[in-house]
This record gives sequence, structure tokens and C-alpha cells, in this order.
Amino acid sequence: MVHLIGIQSMGSSNQGRPDMAVLDGIGHALAIGASMGWEILWALVLGFFLSAVVQAVVSKQEISRLLPDDSPRSIAVATGLGAASSSCSYAAVALARALFRKGAHFTAAMAFAIASTNLVVELGIILALLMGWQFTLAEFVGGPVMILLVALLFRLFLDRRIVEAARRQADRGVAGTMEGHAAMDMSVPRQGSIWKRLASPAGFTATSHLFVMDWAAVWRDIVGGLLIAGAFAAWVPDSLLRVFFLDAHPLAAALWGPLIGPLVAVISFVCSIGNVPLAAALWNGGISFGGVVSFVFADLIIIPILLIYRKYYGTAMAVRIFGFFYLAMAGAGYVIELVFRPLGLIPATRSATVTDGGVSWNYTTWLNIAFLVFAAVLVVRFVRTGGVPMLRMMGGDPGRTTHGR
Repeated sequence: MVHLIGIQSMGSSNQGRPDMAVLDGIGHALAIGASMGWEILWALVLGFFLSAVVQAVVSKQEISRLLPDDSPRSIAVATGLGAASSSCSYAAVALARALFRKGAHFTAAMAFAIASTNLVVELGIILALLMGWQFTLAEFVGGPVMILLVALLFRLFLDRRIVEAARRQADRGVAGTMEGHAAMDMSVPRQGSIWKRLASPAGFTATSHLFVMDWAAVWRDIVGGLLIAGAFAAWVPDSLLRVFFLDAHPLAAALWGPLIGPLVAVISFVCSIGNVPLAAALWNGGISFGGVVSFVFADLIIIPILLIYRKYYGTAMAVRIFGFFYLAMAGAGYVIELVFRPLGLIPATRSATVTDGGVSWNYTTWLNIAFLVFAAVLVVRFVRTGGVPMLRMMGGDPGRTTHGR
């Protein structure tokens, strides 16, 4: 673990030279971000590959057909399909609207979006690498709790007139972000077993296209998250964070963490798995275990995505989505805190991986090399099978963006 320090604590040789102190501070922040990125690189490649494999055999039209209402069965199906989908928050929000327009129930579409950003395998792997297996377990326990709370809140308090107004707004097809990506269906036709379809040339091509497109959708969030986490770890004093998160008062911290966690996420502008490095810095800085969980789950209420909700569904629905999601995120954080603490599942030490140790010849380096070679194979397939023009259509009008097989 690297202790959180401020720029003012840089080496004594830079005292009296503010310009050098600033440069050293920036360099330290970049080093921390780059080192964290190196630690999780192989896991990102593996996670996006597994997600691409699943998407290659499940069509989006089929997903819409399976989500006709807000029954427990539909919510469970939406959760499972979302967990096997892309981890990009913007793409998940765009796809949720596409499913809603094709006939999926609004609540089920929202459950799909939550699961596709908070229950995906790559998020679990990154949490385990940077923060520990307890956080991965909290993700897979807390995610369904959050979805259940959202479904209950929507059923109890969401007026039918608001839903109908949201449908009329959605049917206008106003373009947001990652619209083209959400409209593309690159799944392999249902002919033969799943393994036969994946092993076919069409299956290999579809997997490579989905892999590269998902990377293209989230790389900004990943890089942004690493840069923000690096700056946060390098520049924000440990003592200040511990005061802000009430670390000296365990009960107050447990109550405060799940409430403040989502609000920190709202203003961080980092979503998808890009918020895990910042979550690691927050954990080391004193936020409660439940607060970390609610922060990680809050990728769907950051300011840019709230503006997209307003564009997709209108102001009235966007306000309700924010309110219900916030309550569910905080509620899931409290549930995790209440369940994990008596069971002794909350780590006793705050030792998340926030380091600027650089690259060394260890198992991480060898795994990174192996998975980079594997990623290169998929990229070459993507390029050779006409994938490059698709990148320009990722944010396009869904009415004009198609992908033929």
C-alpha cells in the first residue's frame, strides 16, 4: 500500500521550487495510475473476452422477448442476461432503452442495465485483484439486493403515466452516447450447439468484434478512473479522508459511508469498471465497507448518464431514476455492512493495491504478456473482417446503425 500524500510532502530537494514540486506531484499521480493499470490489464482482457463470448451467442432481440413484465422471473432473467453482457455503463444505458422500445418492461430493462455494469465478471476480477475477494463477494451479493430494491421502488412508487411519458420520449429515438453500439447485434445465428457456433469462423469473428467494440466503449472510463485514482492517492492527505469518512467513529462511519459513497461517484464522472481504482483509494482513505459497495454500484448515476436519462426518458423519469437508484445503492451498502460484519467478512486492514512500484518480472507481467498476445489475435481478426468502419458507428443514430452478418 502506498500512503496517501500531498504535493506539499515531496522531497526536500524541491522545497522553494514550486514548479518542480508540481511536476513531481503530477509524475507521482501518473505513476500510481499506470501501475494500477498494469496490475489489472490481464484481468480486463480476460473479462472482456468472456463477455464477448456470451454476447456472441445471445441475440438482443431474444433478450427483449424474455423481459415482458416486472415479475420475479423477468427480473431474474434480466439480471442473468445483464451479468453476461457488456460492462460499459453508457452502452448498458443505451441498450436498456433499446430493449424498452422493443417491448421489454421498463423495470426489467433497468435491472438489465444495473446487472450489466455491476455484476459482470471483469468487475469481480478487478475488485479481487485491487481490493480483495471480500469486495468481489460483496459485489455479487449486493448487486441482486440493489436490483431487488429498485424493482420494489419502481413497483410501489412509479406512476404509470410517467412510464408512458417515458415510452413516448424513448420512441422519439433521440441519440445519446454509445447508441450505435447498443443497436449492433453481432450474435451468431442459432445453428448447432453453443460450442459449435463459437468455434465456427462466424463465432470467432463475432467474438473478436464484440471484444474490440467493448474495449472501444470503455477505455476512456478505465483510463479516466486510473488517472483520478492516481491523483487522489497522490494528492489527498490520508488524515483529511479519515476525518471526512468519520473513520474514528465506527458506527457513524458505517451510517455515513453508504450515503456519501454514491454522491462521491456522481461527481467523479467515472463509471463502469473505471471506478474500481478510485474505490481502492477511498477504501484506503477510510470509507466504510458498505460505502465502498454503494460507491461502486453508483456508476449509473454519474452526471453525464443522468443527462442521458433526461434525453432518453424525460425529466420526470430521470429524476425518479436518480432517486430510486440512489436509495437502492445506499440500501445495498447497508445490507452488505449488516450482513458481512457479523460474519467477519470485512477486511481488518485497509490494504487495497494503490502502488507506484512499477513493472517487475512477476506473475502479473507474464499474464499481461500472454493476454496481450491473445488480445492482438482478436484485434487482427477484427481488422481483417471489416470491423474498423464499425468503430465510427458506435455513437451513431440507432435508426441508421446496423451490422449485417
